This record gives sequence, structure tokens and C-alpha cells, in this order.
Amino acid sequence: MLSITLSSLFILTMWTAAGLSALSAARTARTPQGAMGWVVFLLALPIVALPAYMFFGHHRFKNYRAARLQSERAVQGIKTFAQNYSVAPEQMAINPNPFESVAGLPICRGNGFDLLIDGEAAFRSIFQAIDEAHDYVLVQFYIVRDDVLGRRLRDHMIAAAQRGVAVWFMTDAVGSHALPHSYSLGLQAAGVNLVDPGTRRGPKHRFLLNFRNHRKTVIIDGKIGFTGGLNVGDEYIGKDPTFGPWRDTNVRISGPVVLQLQLTFAEDWHWVTDEPLLELLNWTAHISSQDLAALVIATGPGDNTTETGSMMYFSAISAAKHRVWIGSPYFVPDLDVVAALKHAALKGIDVRILLPDIIDHYAPWLAAYSYFDDLRAAGVRIFRYKPGFMHQKVILVDETFAGIGTTNLDNRSFRLNFEAMAFFFDIMVAQQVSEMLKIDFSRSDEITKGLEQQKLLIRLAAPVARLFAPVL
Repeated sequence: MLSITLSSLFILTMWTAAGLSALSAARTARTPQGAMGWVVFLLALPIVALPAYMFFGHHRFKNYRAARLQSERAVQGIKTFAQNYSVAPEQMAINPNPFESVAGLPICRGNGFDLLIDGEAAFRSIFQAIDEAHDYVLVQFYIVRDDVLGRRLRDHMIAAAQRGVAVWFMTDAVGSHALPHSYSLGLQAAGVNLVDPGTRRGPKHRFLLNFRNHRKTVIIDGKIGFTGGLNVGDEYIGKDPTFGPWRDTNVRISGPVVLQLQLTFAEDWHWVTDEPLLELLNWTAHISSQDLAALVIATGPGDNTTETGSMMYFSAISAAKHRVWIGSPYFVPDLDVVAALKHAALKGIDVRILLPDIIDHYAPWLAAYSYFDDLRAAGVRIFRYKPGFMHQKVILVDETFAGIGTTNLDNRSFRLNFEAMAFFFDIMVAQQVSEMLKIDFSRSDEITKGLEQQKLLIRLAAPVARLFAPVL
């Protein structure tokens, strides 16, 4: 009798929780389709759906913006500086308002740009900058491995700390879950400031492991910054035969836009550790002779407004007059971005999507095929990069606008990950990115076959994989 009572109580509790979760999904899901999917799943199969909803059913990371409240003085300083180095909207080929609204920060002049193609060039520049640091170094990567490249990064950080430079180092708990404790102990012994895994705040305590900090940031003295697609592992410099020559892109930035990238690091650090970092950093802007107009857009589920990652891409695609070229390792976009791509192509704009041919994650690779027919029918051209795995996150619009950073063309980057993109509103930058992408396209094959002409596995699995698009 007791076992029957307990079983009945368990079933009642489970259904009650499923019902409450279904109400939550109906209220908070981004689309009616998503809401209906969760409601049906929760009510039809609660024993499976409830754990899934706890991990995957959220798309807002509440209270993250508490960190922004602590940084209002820095934000105001950046805005005040930008007033003196502003770019008149009528002088810009693209309307800046959507990008500034998404960023919450202004576009400003006085910035420098160096394109870093592939891992050897990028890490050579990063390590040199760390070695030349005078005051402090901020380092953040989604993935850090304890391999040859990872230990090179560790050694440069330790050398900087030993000569009196303050070093802060942060990784994502999920992306770097395999990083051994011994790696951190070596840094800690040298005086590097670390995030204590035992006390860090954030997703792991909130059934929100689905949220990831995907940013890759290095800041030197508030004067030089790096961001892009590269994590820290031997495969990122082409040492893994499975992936072949790793194709990636980073950017070295200088000027006042570095402070915008620094702000994202300071907010991330504050959220994870509850330690204020702002007062320890330099917030005086240093002007680059290149005098480029630029903006860093940091997006993530902590934003209180719409999905800022999706809106960033939508705004860029919608602004195009002649071309939109996008490089991304994954292609599982939301319906808004799909509509923007199709609309641009239907207007006669040269729309190209560059994706890897080599597979690192099967689900997003398969799901991408379910989008191709519809896009190709509208005139979008889709390419598969052949020589090795292609991991860059780059967008080029017309002849005056280019972005490089960490945001993939997928729902995970749009809604679930914390990301950062550096945008430059400049002809010279756009030309460099254009020449780089032309070489990439020349090493790629264009997809000309429809889904029904693909291999049986792709035909059958692509529509199924797309069902998981909200978390891919």
C-alpha cells in the first residue's frame, strides 16, 4: 500500500511539474512553434521531457546584467569619448543605428586593424603581445587544452606574471571541462588570477549548462585586443590529422574599440567571480593612426531585449546592397536570418555561405542540409570548404563593412552562447576580408545538388537533425 501511495505521489508530482513547465514554455518560448513543441513534449512524455526542459528549455540568463550595472561608469566613459570621435551617420554606407542599439555602445573612430589568418599567425601575434605587456593581460577562451599550444599559452602567462604584470585567466566550465587541475595550479603558483571552480557562479548551479561563454578574448594593457574563432588546442594550428589544415580567422585590434572588448571581459569576470575588476584596468583610450570606425558587439542570453545575436546578423544582411559573404562552421539559423538571406538574394545581391566540408559535430552538419534547398531556390550560393576544417566566423557586406569574431550562424550562438564580434566600417578592412574569402571560395565546392540527390543518410537524417535546431 505504501509503495502504491508513493508511486501515485510521484506521478502526481511529475505531472504537476510538467504542467507548470508547459505553462512556462508557452509564456517564454521565442516562437509559437517552439512553445507548441515543448508543451506537447512535456505533457506527452514528462519523465523524459522534464530533465530536457531543465537543461534546454531556457533562453534567458537572468540577472547577468547585474555586471553591467557595476560597469556604468566605464560605459559612460566609452560613450563620452565616442562623442569626440564619432562618425556622422550620413558619412557611413550602412545605417549604424541597429548595430549601436544591439551593442549598447557607439561606433567610434581612431581604431586599428590587423587580419590574422589561421592559428600560427594569430598565436604568434598573441604571444608577442603578452610578452610585451607592461601592466596587465586578460585572457579568455572557450576551450583551452593541456597540449603543446595550451602549455605555450600557460608559459607566456606565467612569464608575464613573474615580471610583475597582472594576469587574469578565464575559461568556460563546459568548453574546458577536460582541462586538468594541474594546469590551473601552475598558473596559480605564478600569481595568475584564476576563476576558482569551487566558488564560481553561473550555469553549473542553475540547470543551465546549455549556456556557454563562447568568447575568445585577449586584452593587453587596454591598448591591444584579440578576438576571433580560435580556441587554444593543437588542432587549431593544424596538428590534428582528423581535421587537417585548420582554417580560422582572428583579428588584432587597437584603439578605443579595445575598451569595448575589455568591458565584456570585465563583466564576464564579475559575473563568474563576483569580483569587481573595473578599477584595476586602464580605461583611457589610445588612438590608432589607422583611424578606422569600429564597434564591438557582445551578445548573449543575459541581454534583456530581443535575441541580439540574431538581430546583429539580420541587420547586417538587411543592409547589403551588393553582396553578403558569410563564413561559419555551422549553419542552423533562425527563421528571421533565413528570411533575410532569401530576401537579399531575391533582390539580386550576391549572397554566399561558406561552410566546412569536414565534420566535427554531426547534428549541426546534417541539420544544415535541410535549409539548403529553400535558400538555393532564392539564389543563395552555398559552398563547402575542402582542404581542412573551416572554423572562422566572418561576415562581409558590400565594400565597406566586415565583422570577425566568435558568433556562428546558428541558434546556439544567437540565443544561448555569450559571443563577441568586432565590426569595422571601412573600405580597407572590407577589401582585406574580401581577398581572404575569395581564396577560401576558390578552395571550396559549391553545393548544386538538392536534398533528394544527397546520400541516403543525409536525406533521412537532415530533417530529423533540424528538429533540434533550437539548441544546435
